[in-house]
Amino acid sequence: MASGRPRIDLVAAPANASDLILFAHGGVVDSTDDPHAWRPPILRMWPFAAAARQADPSALVGLMRYRYRGWNGTAAHPAADLRTVLDRLPDRITRVLLIGHSMGGRAVVALGNHPKVYGVLALAPWLPAGEPSVWTSPSESARTPSGSEFTGAPIVFAHGDQDRITDPDLTAAYANRLRRAGIPGGLLSVEGESHAMLNRAADWSELVRRFVQHTLGPGDPFLADTLTTELSGPTPLPRWNRPGATPAGVLQTARARLSQRITAHL
Repeated sequence: MASGRPRIDLVAAPANASDLILFAHGGVVDSTDDPHAWRPPILRMWPFAAAARQADPSALVGLMRYRYRGWNGTAAHPAADLRTVLDRLPDRITRVLLIGHSMGGRAVVALGNHPKVYGVLALAPWLPAGEPSVWTSPSESARTPSGSEFTGAPIVFAHGDQDRITDPDLTAAYANRLRRAGIPGGLLSVEGESHAMLNRAADWSELVRRFVQHTLGPGDPFLADTLTTELSGPTPLPRWNRPGATPAGVLQTARARLSQRITAHL
Protein backbone atom coordinates (compact mmCIF):
# COMPACT_ATOMS: atom_id res chain seq x y z
CA MET A 1 0.00 0.00 0.00
CA ALA A 2 1.23 3.49 -0.84
CA SER A 3 1.93 6.06 1.83
CA GLY A 4 3.01 9.66 2.15
CA ARG A 5 1.40 12.69 0.59
CA PRO A 6 0.89 13.74 -3.02
CA ARG A 7 3.55 15.94 -4.56
CA ILE A 8 4.82 17.49 -7.77
CA ASP A 9 8.19 16.37 -9.15
CA LEU A 10 9.66 19.34 -11.01
CA VAL A 11 11.75 18.73 -14.13
CA ALA A 12 12.09 22.47 -14.79
CA ALA A 13 12.17 25.07 -12.03
CA PRO A 14 13.18 28.52 -13.31
CA ALA A 15 13.64 31.08 -10.57
CA ASN A 16 10.61 33.33 -9.96
CA ALA A 17 8.40 31.39 -12.41
CA SER A 18 4.70 32.23 -12.06
CA ASP A 19 3.34 29.59 -14.46
CA LEU A 20 3.20 25.83 -13.84
CA ILE A 21 2.62 23.14 -16.47
CA LEU A 22 1.56 20.01 -14.61
CA PHE A 23 1.23 16.51 -16.08
CA ALA A 24 -1.09 13.91 -14.55
CA HIS A 25 -0.39 10.31 -15.57
CA GLY A 26 -2.73 7.37 -16.00
CA GLY A 27 -3.47 4.50 -13.65
CA VAL A 28 -6.04 1.78 -13.01
CA VAL A 29 -9.63 1.61 -11.83
CA ASP A 30 -8.95 0.32 -8.31
CA SER A 31 -5.63 0.01 -6.48
CA THR A 32 -3.96 1.39 -3.38
CA ASP A 33 -0.52 0.26 -4.57
CA ASP A 34 2.35 2.71 -4.89
CA PRO A 35 2.45 4.31 -8.38
CA HIS A 36 6.24 4.10 -8.55
CA ALA A 37 8.22 6.36 -10.86
CA TRP A 38 9.19 3.69 -13.41
CA ARG A 39 5.70 2.54 -14.39
CA PRO A 40 4.88 3.08 -18.10
CA PRO A 41 2.04 5.60 -17.51
CA ILE A 42 4.43 7.91 -15.64
CA LEU A 43 7.29 7.40 -18.09
CA ARG A 44 4.95 8.34 -20.94
CA MET A 45 4.69 11.87 -19.50
CA TRP A 46 8.40 12.63 -19.87
CA PRO A 47 8.34 13.46 -23.61
CA PHE A 48 5.43 15.80 -22.95
CA ALA A 49 7.45 17.50 -20.22
CA ALA A 50 10.23 18.05 -22.77
CA ALA A 51 7.73 19.52 -25.25
CA ALA A 52 6.37 21.86 -22.58
CA ARG A 53 9.87 23.05 -21.68
CA GLN A 54 10.49 23.83 -25.34
CA ALA A 55 7.22 25.73 -25.65
CA ASP A 56 7.79 27.89 -22.55
CA PRO A 57 11.27 27.80 -20.98
CA SER A 58 10.17 30.32 -18.35
CA ALA A 59 7.54 28.02 -16.78
CA LEU A 60 7.77 25.42 -14.07
CA VAL A 61 7.17 21.93 -15.48
CA GLY A 62 6.11 19.17 -13.12
CA LEU A 63 4.91 15.57 -12.93
CA MET A 64 2.02 14.80 -10.61
CA ARG A 65 2.78 12.05 -8.08
CA TYR A 66 -0.34 10.50 -6.56
CA ARG A 67 -0.52 8.51 -3.35
CA TYR A 68 -2.20 5.56 -5.04
CA ARG A 69 -2.21 3.84 -8.38
CA GLY A 70 -6.02 3.70 -8.73
CA TRP A 71 -9.02 6.01 -8.97
CA ASN A 72 -10.74 3.99 -6.25
CA GLY A 73 -14.42 4.69 -6.70
CA THR A 74 -16.00 7.66 -4.96
CA ALA A 75 -12.70 8.40 -3.20
CA ALA A 76 -11.40 9.64 -6.59
CA HIS A 77 -7.90 9.69 -5.12
CA PRO A 78 -6.08 11.21 -8.14
CA ALA A 79 -8.50 14.15 -8.28
CA ALA A 80 -8.26 14.63 -4.51
CA ASP A 81 -4.46 14.53 -4.68
CA LEU A 82 -4.42 16.99 -7.55
CA ARG A 83 -6.59 19.41 -5.59
CA THR A 84 -4.27 19.06 -2.60
CA VAL A 85 -1.17 20.07 -4.54
CA LEU A 86 -2.99 22.92 -6.32
CA ASP A 87 -4.31 24.28 -3.02
CA ARG A 88 -0.86 24.41 -1.47
CA LEU A 89 0.98 26.03 -4.38
CA PRO A 90 2.91 29.17 -3.41
CA ASP A 91 1.20 32.46 -4.14
CA ARG A 92 3.74 33.35 -6.82
CA ILE A 93 2.31 30.59 -9.05
CA THR A 94 -0.73 32.23 -10.57
CA ARG A 95 -1.45 30.16 -13.69
CA VAL A 96 -1.50 26.38 -14.00
CA LEU A 97 -1.94 24.29 -17.13
CA LEU A 98 -3.23 20.79 -16.44
CA ILE A 99 -2.39 18.07 -18.97
CA GLY A 100 -3.52 14.56 -18.17
CA HIS A 101 -3.69 11.13 -19.80
CA SER A 102 -6.33 8.46 -19.19
CA MET A 103 -7.06 8.45 -15.43
CA GLY A 104 -4.99 11.62 -15.25
CA GLY A 105 -7.22 13.07 -17.96
CA ARG A 106 -10.21 12.42 -15.74
CA ALA A 107 -8.45 14.10 -12.84
CA VAL A 108 -7.52 17.26 -14.75
CA VAL A 109 -11.05 17.62 -16.10
CA ALA A 110 -12.38 17.29 -12.55
CA LEU A 111 -10.13 20.17 -11.42
CA GLY A 112 -10.95 22.47 -14.30
CA ASN A 113 -12.71 24.96 -12.01
CA HIS A 114 -9.79 25.42 -9.62
CA PRO A 115 -8.99 29.14 -9.39
CA LYS A 116 -5.38 28.67 -10.48
CA VAL A 117 -6.18 26.53 -13.52
CA TYR A 118 -5.66 28.42 -16.77
CA GLY A 119 -6.17 25.61 -19.26
CA VAL A 120 -6.86 21.87 -19.51
CA LEU A 121 -5.68 19.33 -22.08
CA ALA A 122 -7.13 15.83 -21.68
CA LEU A 123 -5.33 13.11 -23.65
CA ALA A 124 -7.35 9.90 -24.18
CA PRO A 125 -9.22 10.72 -20.97
CA TRP A 126 -11.27 8.25 -18.96
CA LEU A 127 -14.65 9.98 -18.82
CA PRO A 128 -17.36 7.47 -17.86
CA ALA A 129 -20.94 8.07 -18.91
CA GLY A 130 -22.53 10.56 -16.54
CA GLU A 131 -19.21 12.00 -15.37
CA PRO A 132 -20.04 15.19 -13.43
CA SER A 133 -19.00 18.49 -14.95
CA VAL A 134 -17.33 21.19 -12.86
CA TRP A 135 -17.48 23.68 -15.73
CA THR A 136 -20.07 26.42 -15.32
CA SER A 137 -22.01 28.14 -18.06
CA PRO A 138 -20.69 31.46 -19.39
CA SER A 139 -23.39 33.35 -17.52
CA GLU A 140 -22.04 31.96 -14.24
CA SER A 141 -18.33 32.10 -14.96
CA ALA A 142 -15.45 34.33 -15.97
CA ARG A 143 -15.02 32.01 -18.99
CA THR A 144 -17.20 34.19 -21.21
CA PRO A 145 -17.25 34.61 -24.98
CA SER A 146 -16.57 38.08 -26.35
CA GLY A 147 -18.19 38.12 -29.74
CA SER A 148 -16.87 34.97 -31.40
CA GLU A 149 -13.65 34.92 -29.40
CA PHE A 150 -13.37 32.77 -26.29
CA THR A 151 -11.51 34.68 -23.58
CA GLY A 152 -11.41 32.01 -20.88
CA ALA A 153 -9.31 28.96 -20.20
CA PRO A 154 -9.13 26.56 -23.15
CA ILE A 155 -10.46 23.04 -22.71
CA VAL A 156 -9.13 20.59 -25.29
CA PHE A 157 -9.79 16.85 -25.59
CA ALA A 158 -7.80 14.51 -27.85
CA HIS A 159 -8.45 10.80 -28.33
CA GLY A 160 -7.08 8.06 -30.58
CA ASP A 161 -9.64 6.47 -32.88
CA GLN A 162 -8.27 2.98 -32.11
CA ASP A 163 -8.35 3.34 -28.33
CA ARG A 164 -9.81 0.22 -26.71
CA ILE A 165 -9.06 1.18 -23.09
CA THR A 166 -10.98 4.46 -22.81
CA ASP A 167 -13.85 5.38 -25.09
CA PRO A 168 -13.43 8.22 -27.63
CA ASP A 169 -17.22 8.38 -28.05
CA LEU A 170 -17.63 9.19 -24.34
CA THR A 171 -14.98 11.89 -24.67
CA ALA A 172 -16.88 13.40 -27.58
CA ALA A 173 -20.13 13.23 -25.62
CA TYR A 174 -18.54 15.06 -22.68
CA ALA A 175 -17.03 17.75 -24.92
CA ASN A 176 -20.37 18.34 -26.62
CA ARG A 177 -22.11 18.47 -23.25
CA LEU A 178 -19.85 21.41 -22.39
CA ARG A 179 -20.50 22.99 -25.75
CA ARG A 180 -24.23 22.60 -25.26
CA ALA A 181 -23.85 24.59 -22.04
CA GLY A 182 -22.12 27.36 -23.99
CA ILE A 183 -18.57 26.43 -22.98
CA PRO A 184 -16.17 26.35 -25.94
CA GLY A 185 -14.04 23.24 -26.16
CA GLY A 186 -11.68 21.58 -28.60
CA LEU A 187 -12.24 17.96 -29.64
CA LEU A 188 -9.54 16.17 -31.63
CA SER A 189 -9.36 12.68 -33.11
CA VAL A 190 -5.96 11.06 -33.59
CA GLU A 191 -6.18 8.69 -36.53
CA GLY A 192 -4.43 5.36 -36.18
CA GLU A 193 -3.69 5.81 -32.49
CA SER A 194 -4.30 3.57 -29.49
CA HIS A 195 -4.44 4.34 -25.79
CA ALA A 196 -0.67 4.38 -25.16
CA MET A 197 -0.19 7.25 -27.66
CA LEU A 198 2.93 5.61 -29.11
CA ASN A 199 2.04 5.15 -32.78
CA ARG A 200 2.06 8.92 -33.43
CA ALA A 201 4.17 9.93 -30.46
CA ALA A 202 5.72 12.96 -32.17
CA ASP A 203 2.29 14.36 -33.07
CA TRP A 204 1.07 14.02 -29.47
CA SER A 205 4.16 15.90 -28.29
CA GLU A 206 3.55 18.58 -30.89
CA LEU A 207 -0.02 18.93 -29.64
CA VAL A 208 1.27 19.48 -26.11
CA ARG A 209 3.79 22.04 -27.35
CA ARG A 210 1.13 23.93 -29.28
CA PHE A 211 -1.33 23.80 -26.38
CA VAL A 212 1.23 25.36 -24.03
CA GLN A 213 2.12 27.99 -26.61
CA HIS A 214 -1.53 28.72 -27.34
CA THR A 215 -2.46 29.10 -23.68
CA LEU A 216 0.57 30.91 -22.27
CA GLY A 217 2.06 32.47 -25.37
CA PRO A 218 1.06 34.07 -28.64
CA GLY A 219 -1.58 31.51 -29.54
CA ASP A 220 -1.90 28.75 -32.12
CA PRO A 221 -4.29 29.16 -35.09
CA PHE A 222 -5.10 25.45 -35.33
CA LEU A 223 -6.14 25.14 -31.67
CA ALA A 224 -7.96 28.47 -31.74
CA ASP A 225 -10.13 27.15 -34.59
CA THR A 226 -11.06 24.01 -32.65
CA LEU A 227 -12.47 25.89 -29.64
CA THR A 228 -16.15 26.11 -30.40
CA THR A 229 -19.62 25.83 -28.87
CA GLU A 230 -20.99 24.18 -32.01
CA LEU A 231 -22.05 20.57 -31.53
CA SER A 232 -19.88 18.56 -33.87
CA GLY A 233 -17.66 15.56 -34.28
CA PRO A 234 -13.93 15.66 -33.67
CA THR A 235 -11.40 17.54 -35.75
CA PRO A 236 -8.62 15.27 -37.09
CA LEU A 237 -5.24 15.92 -35.50
CA PRO A 238 -2.88 16.97 -38.32
CA ARG A 239 0.01 14.71 -39.23
CA TRP A 240 2.67 17.24 -38.34
CA ASN A 241 5.43 14.63 -38.38
CA ARG A 242 6.47 11.68 -40.49
CA PRO A 243 4.56 8.48 -39.71
CA GLY A 244 6.09 6.51 -36.87
CA ALA A 245 5.29 3.33 -34.99
CA THR A 246 5.22 2.04 -31.44
CA PRO A 247 9.01 1.33 -31.25
CA ALA A 248 9.73 4.94 -32.24
CA GLY A 249 7.39 6.13 -29.51
CA VAL A 250 9.09 3.92 -26.94
CA LEU A 251 12.48 5.28 -28.01
CA GLN A 252 11.21 8.85 -27.73
CA THR A 253 10.02 8.13 -24.20
CA ALA A 254 13.34 6.58 -23.19
CA ARG A 255 15.34 9.49 -24.59
CA ALA A 256 13.14 12.04 -22.83
CA ARG A 257 13.49 10.24 -19.51
CA LEU A 258 17.27 9.89 -19.77
CA SER A 259 17.82 13.49 -20.88
CA GLN A 260 15.83 15.10 -18.03
CA ARG A 261 15.91 14.82 -14.29
CA ILE A 262 13.84 15.83 -11.29
CA THR A 263 15.30 19.01 -9.86
CA ALA A 264 12.89 19.91 -7.03
CA HIS A 265 9.49 19.12 -5.51
CA LEU A 266 6.35 21.06 -4.69
